Amino acid sequence: MGESQSLIPPSGQTQAPADEQALFLALHAALPQTQCTRCGYPDCAAYARAMAQGEAINQCPPGGQEGVARLARITGRPALPLSTEHGNEGPRHVAIIDEDWCIGCTLCIKACPTDAIVGSNKRMHTVIEPWCTGCELCIPVCPVDCIVLENVTEARSGWAAWSQKEAQTALQRYEARKVRLAREAQANDERLAAKAEMKLADLPAHTQVPEGAAAQPEIDRKRAILEAALAKARAKQTQR
Repeated sequence: MGESQSLIPPSGQTQAPADEQALFLALHAALPQTQCTRCGYPDCAAYARAMAQGEAINQCPPGGQEGVARLARITGRPALPLSTEHGNEGPRHVAIIDEDWCIGCTLCIKACPTDAIVGSNKRMHTVIEPWCTGCELCIPVCPVDCIVLENVTEARSGWAAWSQKEAQTALQRYEARKVRLAREAQANDERLAAKAEMKLADLPAHTQVPEGAAAQPEIDRKRAILEAALAKARAKQTQR
């Protein structure tokens, strides 16, 4: 798969200094990779970048107090208590879908950061438990409240409930999902561009307007819309 997309600076940002990048990599490797967003950032990599630039190191509930201690050792900062504003340390959970109530809306599939939920539109969904990080992002999007969380580590919490191997698997799943979404977005853009080019090539045949003087202005209007859409699509292609 090549270099992890999470380790590459976001588009529009310059490369961080070498020492900051090294700190980011160490912090990112020390996070549990649940991609739960409870830290206030869109994923673990974004939080690691923020910490490398001075953000507080106690905002990761899945890592718990042991996670804070690990981040403190890396940064040389005090191991503050876990921020309750961002959540509490607890046992690891996995999502369970009540298949009798599932309506197949696919909203949980779109929300899952590790593609741990499988199913299709209007078909029953199910969770692949070894890939579920317990991020809870599927819970609020379910319109029929058919997803529950099951404690799978009893009293063990934080890093005592989550191994480095599981963290690595979660990161690999997350990166694979990002690649899939990018590939699907590109394919969709190409499909729409091809459709626009086809219509542009024979615009009169694809324009329903009354005959006469009113036809040409409407054709010109639609040509301008299609050309603008194609220009936007080409610009997105060059940015990839």
